[in-house]
Amino acid sequence: MISKSIQSCREAIYRDLQQCRRGTFQLFADIDPDTFCRQAHPDFSPVGWHLGHIAYTEDLWLLQRCAGWNPVFPEYHQLFAADILPKKQRVFLPTFPEVELYLDAVRKKVLDYLEVAPIAHQERLWRFLIQHESQHCETVAFVLQMQKEEGRRKKEEAILIPNSQSPIPNAEGRRKKEEGRRKKEEAILIPNFQSPIPNAPCPMPDSPAIEIPGGEFYIGSDGVEALDNERSRHLCYLEAYAIDRYPVTCSQYRDFMASGGYQNPHWWSAEGWEWQKVHLVDRPLYWSENPAFNNHPVCGVSWYEAEAYCNFTGKRLPSEAEWEKAASWDATNQTYRIYPWGDSQPNASLCNHRNNIANTSPVDSFPKGASAIGCCDMLGNVWEWTASTFDAYPGFESYPYKGYSEVYFDGEHRVLKGGSWATFPQALRSSFRNWYYPGVRQIIAGFRCAK
Repeated sequence: MISKSIQSCREAIYRDLQQCRRGTFQLFADIDPDTFCRQAHPDFSPVGWHLGHIAYTEDLWLLQRCAGWNPVFPEYHQLFAADILPKKQRVFLPTFPEVELYLDAVRKKVLDYLEVAPIAHQERLWRFLIQHESQHCETVAFVLQMQKEEGRRKKEEAILIPNSQSPIPNAEGRRKKEEGRRKKEEAILIPNFQSPIPNAPCPMPDSPAIEIPGGEFYIGSDGVEALDNERSRHLCYLEAYAIDRYPVTCSQYRDFMASGGYQNPHWWSAEGWEWQKVHLVDRPLYWSENPAFNNHPVCGVSWYEAEAYCNFTGKRLPSEAEWEKAASWDATNQTYRIYPWGDSQPNASLCNHRNNIANTSPVDSFPKGASAIGCCDMLGNVWEWTASTFDAYPGFESYPYKGYSEVYFDGEHRVLKGGSWATFPQALRSSFRNWYYPGVRQIIAGFRCAK
């Protein structure tokens, strides 16, 4: 006889598998063949590859390694494995209906196996695979945005380039067209494929720094859903510090730009200035002059840009521990919260996530999601850079394979916290750790300041 706890665990895993998969297919609704197969950026695979890789990974870990069954569609394994083909060679894909059939065939067998799997011993692996799909879906969401931005830009460039049948515009005509193009561009922050862009300025919230007294608190997680780099949960002591209530907004960041912050090496670290001299950027990747976005978090900035802005304001980036304490620690009750608001799972009234808005939102949109000390927007909206280098916690053990986290403990990757508007709820919690190279901008990343 199966115990009630084991059966309820199976049912919870079944619900999460199905909920996550529904979100996955929503991302691919009405997708065209070119978008499905095209590589939008050298650092990212085509979105269609991510879809096939999700099926391949479930098949490999659950059906082959756990159940001992034969692989489903073995002809796809070289294409969809993570460590065989370079990203630029992943464009030669089956059609979307063929990949969808692959996912469905694997999932049917996975659900059959779930009924008999020794779930008490495997729950951590099942939770890992649900989060694996969630993380790939977030990547798909912002790669689709990158492709939409590329298509929009090409259309605008086509307007400015005269064709052989049209009279060549004079300089004044080109200037007016460019001015019109720029005004249209300024209405867009991140190309939006679901929600309308606001057309009225949002009032700016009061954003005082919140004082946090020194002391010990628990960081990390030993929960069954925790990934290897979140473990082990351990005590951490911090001196008193202050952290901003909200992430840095576009309006605040505009002051840095207007003062020549991108051109002044005084605000940049030596490494950051070398990065800036190579890239010669003068604004975030996802930027708009539309005042409707004044109160949205700045987005599409590298770690170096975030660091320079903090120097400009006389502040600094919070450490990972400082960020997590502000998000998770309830000093009144001396307890750790899984989420800033408590232990109830994320929903649309608590934070901007899971493509519910499919864009950034004003930083004060979710007061119900505030942490115990009053910090807002700690989960969802944009990932937040921290000052910390990605490294192992005490007691770290690789799971389910060494390459998931350990190979990135190289002293070069920086930790991001908090999730984004595209993060699925299964990968959204205060202890979750993301990591990227400090020069990366092609992600949904912003930051908040500390001092």
